[in-house]
Amino acid sequence: MPVKIRLQRHGRKGRAFFWIVAADARSKRDGKFLDKLGIYNPNTNPATIDLNVDGAVKWLQNGAQPTDTARAILSYKGALLKHHLAGGVRKGALTEEQAEEKFKAWLEEKEGKINAKKENLSKEEQEAREKALAAEKEVNEKREAEYKAAQAETEAAAVTEEDEPEADAAKEVDAETAEEAKAEEKKSE
Repeated sequence: MPVKIRLQRHGRKGRAFFWIVAADARSKRDGKFLDKLGIYNPNTNPATIDLNVDGAVKWLQNGAQPTDTARAILSYKGALLKHHLAGGVRKGALTEEQAEEKFKAWLEEKEGKINAKKENLSKEEQEAREKALAAEKEVNEKREAEYKAAQAETEAAAVTEEDEPEADAAKEVDAETAEEAKAEEKKSE
Protein backbone atom coordinates (compact mmCIF):
# COMPACT_ATOMS: atom_id res chain seq x y z
CA MET A 1 0.00 0.00 0.00
CA PRO A 2 1.69 3.23 -1.14
CA VAL A 3 1.42 5.95 1.52
CA LYS A 4 1.49 9.67 0.76
CA ILE A 5 1.97 12.59 3.12
CA ARG A 6 -0.41 15.17 1.74
CA LEU A 7 -2.81 17.98 2.55
CA GLN A 8 -6.48 17.41 3.31
CA ARG A 9 -8.64 20.50 2.69
CA HIS A 10 -10.96 21.86 5.38
CA GLY A 11 -12.60 25.22 6.05
CA ARG A 12 -15.10 27.25 4.09
CA LYS A 13 -14.99 28.59 0.57
CA GLY A 14 -12.21 31.15 0.18
CA ARG A 15 -10.83 30.49 3.70
CA ALA A 16 -9.30 27.03 3.40
CA PHE A 17 -7.02 25.47 5.97
CA PHE A 18 -5.45 22.07 5.69
CA TRP A 19 -4.65 19.01 7.74
CA ILE A 20 -1.32 17.36 7.01
CA VAL A 21 -2.05 13.64 6.88
CA ALA A 22 -0.48 10.32 5.98
CA ALA A 23 -2.98 8.59 3.71
CA ASP A 24 -3.23 5.76 1.22
CA ALA A 25 -2.44 7.19 -2.23
CA ARG A 26 -5.65 5.65 -3.61
CA SER A 27 -7.99 7.36 -1.11
CA LYS A 28 -9.84 10.57 -1.94
CA ARG A 29 -8.28 13.95 -1.17
CA ASP A 30 -10.59 14.57 1.78
CA GLY A 31 -11.27 10.87 2.49
CA LYS A 32 -9.85 8.39 4.96
CA PHE A 33 -6.35 8.86 6.29
CA LEU A 34 -3.98 6.78 8.36
CA ASP A 35 -2.53 9.46 10.65
CA LYS A 36 -3.02 13.18 11.19
CA LEU A 37 0.42 14.83 11.41
CA GLY A 38 -0.52 18.49 11.80
CA ILE A 39 -2.31 21.54 10.43
CA TYR A 40 -1.45 24.24 7.90
CA ASN A 41 -3.30 27.56 7.79
CA PRO A 42 -2.22 29.78 4.87
CA ASN A 43 -4.70 32.53 5.81
CA THR A 44 -2.38 34.07 8.41
CA ASN A 45 0.83 35.99 7.75
CA PRO A 46 3.19 34.19 8.20
CA ALA A 47 1.30 30.94 7.60
CA THR A 48 0.50 28.91 10.71
CA ILE A 49 2.01 25.43 10.65
CA ASP A 50 1.65 22.98 13.54
CA LEU A 51 3.45 19.73 12.71
CA ASN A 52 4.27 16.59 14.68
CA VAL A 53 7.86 16.33 13.43
CA ASP A 54 8.53 12.95 15.05
CA GLY A 55 5.38 11.45 13.49
CA ALA A 56 6.32 12.81 10.08
CA VAL A 57 9.85 11.38 10.39
CA LYS A 58 8.38 7.99 11.38
CA TRP A 59 6.22 7.95 8.22
CA LEU A 60 9.14 9.11 6.05
CA GLN A 61 11.29 6.27 7.45
CA ASN A 62 8.51 3.80 6.60
CA GLY A 63 8.56 4.94 2.97
CA ALA A 64 5.79 7.56 2.76
CA GLN A 65 6.25 9.97 -0.12
CA PRO A 66 5.26 13.63 0.48
CA THR A 67 3.51 15.64 -2.22
CA ASP A 68 5.25 18.81 -3.42
CA THR A 69 3.43 21.14 -1.03
CA ALA A 70 3.76 18.70 1.85
CA ARG A 71 7.50 18.37 1.09
CA ALA A 72 7.87 22.16 1.31
CA ILE A 73 6.04 22.22 4.65
CA LEU A 74 8.08 19.30 6.03
CA SER A 75 11.27 21.03 4.93
CA TYR A 76 10.15 24.34 6.50
CA LYS A 77 9.48 22.68 9.86
CA GLY A 78 12.65 20.54 9.78
CA ALA A 79 11.13 17.08 9.40
CA LEU A 80 13.21 16.33 6.29
CA LEU A 81 16.38 17.48 8.07
CA LYS A 82 15.59 15.27 11.06
CA HIS A 83 14.95 12.35 8.70
CA HIS A 84 18.30 13.03 7.02
CA LEU A 85 20.11 13.21 10.37
CA ALA A 86 18.42 9.96 11.48
CA GLY A 87 19.82 8.33 8.31
CA GLY A 88 23.30 9.55 9.31
CA VAL A 89 22.85 8.04 12.79
CA ARG A 90 21.80 4.68 11.28
CA LYS A 91 24.91 4.68 9.07
CA GLY A 92 27.18 5.57 11.99
CA ALA A 93 28.30 8.97 10.64
CA LEU A 94 26.75 10.78 13.63
CA THR A 95 25.83 9.97 17.17
CA GLU A 96 22.31 10.56 18.43
CA GLU A 97 23.49 13.52 20.56
CA GLN A 98 25.28 15.19 17.62
CA ALA A 99 22.20 14.82 15.44
CA GLU A 100 19.99 16.30 18.17
CA GLU A 101 22.40 19.24 18.65
CA LYS A 102 22.42 19.99 14.91
CA PHE A 103 18.65 19.84 14.80
CA LYS A 104 18.27 22.16 17.82
CA ALA A 105 20.77 24.64 16.32
CA TRP A 106 18.82 24.61 13.07
CA LEU A 107 15.52 25.17 14.95
CA GLU A 108 16.97 28.17 16.84
CA GLU A 109 18.22 29.72 13.60
CA LYS A 110 14.83 29.14 11.97
CA GLU A 111 13.02 30.71 14.95
CA GLY A 112 15.26 33.78 14.64
CA LYS A 113 14.36 34.16 10.96
CA ILE A 114 10.64 33.76 11.67
CA ASN A 115 10.73 36.30 14.51
CA ALA A 116 12.62 38.76 12.30
CA LYS A 117 9.96 38.38 9.61
CA LYS A 118 7.17 38.93 12.16
CA GLU A 119 8.89 42.07 13.50
CA ASN A 120 9.41 43.36 9.97
CA LEU A 121 5.72 42.79 9.20
CA SER A 122 4.66 44.59 12.38
CA LYS A 123 6.98 47.52 11.55
CA GLU A 124 5.51 47.75 8.05
CA GLU A 125 1.99 47.66 9.50
CA GLN A 126 2.88 50.44 11.97
CA GLU A 127 4.43 52.57 9.21
CA ALA A 128 1.35 52.09 7.04
CA ARG A 129 -0.88 53.17 9.94
CA GLU A 130 1.29 56.25 10.56
CA LYS A 131 1.18 57.20 6.85
CA ALA A 132 -2.60 56.80 6.79
CA LEU A 133 -2.93 58.93 9.94
CA ALA A 134 -0.68 61.66 8.51
CA ALA A 135 -2.66 61.69 5.25
CA GLU A 136 -5.91 61.88 7.18
CA LYS A 137 -4.62 64.78 9.30
CA GLU A 138 -3.52 66.61 6.14
CA VAL A 139 -6.96 66.16 4.56
CA ASN A 140 -8.64 67.35 7.77
CA GLU A 141 -6.42 70.45 7.94
CA LYS A 142 -7.17 71.24 4.29
CA ARG A 143 -10.91 70.87 4.91
CA GLU A 144 -10.67 73.06 7.99
CA ALA A 145 -8.79 75.76 6.04
CA GLU A 146 -11.40 75.62 3.25
CA TYR A 147 -14.19 75.87 5.82
CA LYS A 148 -12.58 78.89 7.49
CA ALA A 149 -12.07 80.57 4.10
CA ALA A 150 -15.71 79.96 3.18
CA GLN A 151 -16.82 81.27 6.57
CA ALA A 152 -14.72 84.42 6.11
CA GLU A 153 -16.26 84.98 2.65
CA THR A 154 -19.80 84.65 4.00
CA GLU A 155 -19.00 87.06 6.85
CA ALA A 156 -17.48 89.54 4.39
CA ALA A 157 -20.54 89.24 2.15
CA ALA A 158 -22.83 89.77 5.16
CA VAL A 159 -20.85 92.89 6.18
CA THR A 160 -21.03 94.37 2.66
CA GLU A 161 -24.78 93.72 2.53
CA GLU A 162 -25.17 95.59 5.82
CA ASP A 163 -23.03 98.49 4.55
CA GLU A 164 -24.86 98.78 1.21
CA PRO A 165 -28.20 100.04 2.64
CA GLU A 166 -26.30 102.76 4.50
CA ALA A 167 -24.46 103.65 1.32
CA ASP A 168 -27.79 103.76 -0.58
CA ALA A 169 -29.25 106.00 2.11
CA ALA A 170 -26.20 108.26 1.91
CA LYS A 171 -26.57 108.44 -1.88
CA GLU A 172 -30.25 109.33 -1.50
CA VAL A 173 -29.36 112.10 0.96
CA ASP A 174 -26.67 113.36 -1.42
CA ALA A 175 -29.14 113.27 -4.30
CA GLU A 176 -31.72 115.22 -2.28
CA THR A 177 -29.20 117.87 -1.30
CA ALA A 178 -28.05 118.14 -4.89
CA GLU A 179 -31.65 118.67 -6.05
CA GLU A 180 -32.21 121.29 -3.36
CA ALA A 181 -29.05 123.05 -4.42
CA LYS A 182 -30.24 123.11 -8.08
CA ALA A 183 -33.64 124.37 -7.01
CA GLU A 184 -32.04 127.21 -5.03
CA GLU A 185 -29.87 128.12 -8.01
CA LYS A 186 -32.92 128.39 -10.26
CA LYS A 187 -34.67 130.57 -7.70
CA SER A 188 -31.73 132.86 -7.48
CA GLU A 189 -31.62 133.38 -11.21
